[in-house]
Amino acid sequence: MPGPISATETRSGTRTSKEQTLGELIDGPLAHLPSGDFAANAAWLSLAGRAHNLTRAAGTLASAAHARARPTIRAQLICIAARIARRARKIILHLPVDWPWQPAWQQLFTAVHTTPA
Repeated sequence: MPGPISATETRSGTRTSKEQTLGELIDGPLAHLPSGDFAANAAWLSLAGRAHNLTRAAGTLASAAHARARPTIRAQLICIAARIARRARKIILHLPVDWPWQPAWQQLFTAVHTTPA
């Protein structure tokens, strides 16, 4: 019978994916640590973890390719050159023409805005 460590290893993925996740956090929001204030560090770490988890969840909802790497999620789905317009009390988002990641973005948008059964 496997112990709790090996059971966790098989459930959550390989060592490489864990190292990639830690590398993404260290190169990103955790690069601003340490601050002189413990409470500020704790709040920053909490927010960095939440933002990382939400970004990963968005990538998983968008497509299988976006579920693997966070930098592509940011570059292809979050930081997009879109224009927001209002018409008849509705918000309209004008996406780029012939945008290669539109199907993944549309799948993410649909998954987020549909009500659960």
